[in-house]
This record gives sequence, structure tokens and C-alpha cells, in this order.
Amino acid sequence: MLYFLARLLLAPLVRLVYRPVVRGSRNVPRRGPVILASNHLSFIDSIVIALLSPRPVHFLAKDAYFTGVGLKGALTRCFFAAFGCVPVDRGGHRSAQASLEAAERILASGRAFGIYPEGTRSLDGRLYRGRTGVAWLALTADAPVVPVALTGTDRLQPVGRRLPRYHRITVEFGKPLHCATLHEGTRPALARRTVTDEIIRAIGDLSGQERAHTYATVPQTGDTPGHV
Repeated sequence: MLYFLARLLLAPLVRLVYRPVVRGSRNVPRRGPVILASNHLSFIDSIVIALLSPRPVHFLAKDAYFTGVGLKGALTRCFFAAFGCVPVDRGGHRSAQASLEAAERILASGRAFGIYPEGTRSLDGRLYRGRTGVAWLALTADAPVVPVALTGTDRLQPVGRRLPRYHRITVEFGKPLHCATLHEGTRPALARRTVTDEIIRAIGDLSGQERAHTYATVPQTGDTPGHV
């Protein structure tokens, strides 16, 4: 409920103040499960997608954000709930699989799920190698993947900055990828790698980022929603 209120009240305000460029909204299916797979440049990326996507999008966030006490805990809980975040335990030995299962439940209920295949923010603006959780999810849930390219969010809220500043951004939604057709006849592990690479390629085609053929390093400033 908080998320729908936030979209209703904040999305028009964000569009008025920041005048974001949004392209390809029609590429996002209006019904049924869909994965929005985006590049990742800033903490604010999840908020940008949550507010500017043509349909509500849910991200995963560590459950510690939802269990705090006192006024600070309540405000933190409301903040993440207001932007469509769903709590998940990310501290146990099964945290990665638990995250994927939580994401699968979101898709099974016919909702949209947001994910960053790189696994963390890019600190140098390059597009890093994707982790195969996104492919596992797409193939298991049989959900189309819409590649998303964000531009300018790293200047809107640079890593380490608490509050955003004024900077115009672009959000572009690409054509859906139907992943079951990308790996015919290959072994499961190879299929996940093939599908992940194709998703990253599609994101890169939209964003124009230089490609890095290694995995991104997790920044010391902590994680953000959407990492699976």
C-alpha cells in the first residue's frame, strides 16, 4: 500500500522537478511476471526504477532494514516499503538461494521484479560481467526479461552521498528477452551463463557503457536492493 501511495504522489513530483527522459515504456508487459534487469550506478537506482517504471516493480532488500526499533527503525522500514522492497534474510549460508526463491515467489504472483545482474554498483561506470542468478530466475519462473539502462544516476547521487542533487537522468526499457529460446540444447550451467551474457549484452546495447569482462567488486559502502 505504501508503495502505491509513493508512486501516486512522488512519481509526478520527480518527473516535474528532475524532468527524466523515459524511453521504451511500452516494452514492459503490463500484466504477468516480468524481470527488469538493469545496470547499476547508484543507490538511488532502485528508487528511480520503482517510480518511473510503467508498472510497480519489487526489489529485494536485507531484512535488517525492516526490523529496526524506535523512530529510526520505523522510518527505515517505511522508506524501503514505500519503494516496493521486499525483506529477505541475506545473512545465512543459504542467503543467495533464499533470495532467488523470494524473487521467484514475487514472479509467481504475477508481479514485476527488479534485479541488477552485475550484483553490485559499478564504481567506474563500466558494465561488468553478470552473475547467473538472473538467468536462473528467468528460466525457473519462465518470465520475460526487460533490459533496463540507467544513465546519469551516478551524478544524481554519487556513491557515498546521502542525498541526491539535481541532475537529469535517462531510463530506457529495451525489448523483452524470452530466455527459453536462448539456450536450446545446452546444459543447465551453460544455459544460465549464455542467458546471463545475452541479458548483459542487451543492457550494454542500451546504455552504451564500456564493457568490463570481470565481476564487479562490492563497494565498502554497503549493498542496495535488487542484488541476487
